[in-house]
Amino acid sequence: MILQFGAGNFLRAFVDLFVSQTGFDEIVVVQSTGIERAEALNAAKGRYHVAVQGFADGRVIDETDEVSSIKKALHAGTQWSEVLEIARLPELRWIVSNTTEAGFALDEADVENVGIPQSYPAKLLAVLLARHAAGLPGPVILPCELIEQNGSRLRELVLEQAKRWTVPADAIEWLEQSCTWVNNLVDRIVPGPPKKHPLLGKDPLLLSAEPFAFWAIETAGAFDLEHPAVVTAADISPYYLRKVRILNGLHSALVSHALPMGIETVRECVEHPEVGPWLEDLLFNEIVPVLEGRVDDPVAFAKTTLDRFRNPFLEHKLSSIALNHESKVQVRLLPTYEEYRAKFGKEPALLSRVIGV
Repeated sequence: MILQFGAGNFLRAFVDLFVSQTGFDEIVVVQSTGIERAEALNAAKGRYHVAVQGFADGRVIDETDEVSSIKKALHAGTQWSEVLEIARLPELRWIVSNTTEAGFALDEADVENVGIPQSYPAKLLAVLLARHAAGLPGPVILPCELIEQNGSRLRELVLEQAKRWTVPADAIEWLEQSCTWVNNLVDRIVPGPPKKHPLLGKDPLLLSAEPFAFWAIETAGAFDLEHPAVVTAADISPYYLRKVRILNGLHSALVSHALPMGIETVRECVEHPEVGPWLEDLLFNEIVPVLEGRVDDPVAFAKTTLDRFRNPFLEHKLSSIALNHESKVQVRLLPTYEEYRAKFGKEPALLSRVIGV
């Protein structure tokens, strides 16, 4: 069994879909903010559809999968005792989450383990302590938040919360040694319901997702869920580097170059007679050469990224990407600029103009 904190679109079109496609296990979803999604999942008996729509392998893809992996959904605010009952089940083996970056924080209101905890780390700690008290082994904990070293970071937060609650030493040792905290990287665009689909109006939980899906799991051994999207490695930091420098880097470069031209979406950029070739020049002649030998097949990932940008079902607005643009440039583009100069002994012409140096 899998206990899932979060009933949002991403997990439902990512982990829940993968589990359904493989028949790996059953999922109990916990919704902490609001109750509507949990009620909708229960009304649908945990079943809904994901429209996989986009451009890949040189063709437009428009396919629909049914998700049937969710056993039931619980509302943390009114069914917390039932959540703790799940924690005490011997068959529980995974705890997954996607509480956004805001969920990776403690709450001053969680001064003791009484009632319903406020923060996600405190909720997770309460669940784990209930399992420890039942004499059961620690589960695998897979936080899907887009935070580097998310498993290690969540472990730190839970242990910090444990100190606040003065958790006994034997329980601390169990949290540290018996529970498995997995660093992982998730990558898939899930924009919400499709704009057009035969099931619109029939399936209230209908979602769309791009064909591309990638889940990097940091482990020295095997991973229980075998799925085409899953990749394992002893160190997944190169996958973070590849994503930030290529996918996110191109997004920010387009904000600098194409948004002032009045171009509104990422797809328009790759189809534009001037911006499209410019983008490929930047990608293959200035970004990819810096990453060669450091990450897995940057050329293939770059080509896949351009396919993702061509998605005819997705309107990814540059104005949305432009939020906090200057700080993003410092992480996504400036290091590539500096590494290009150091590696090749000359200025990268396109990056120089994008960054404004």
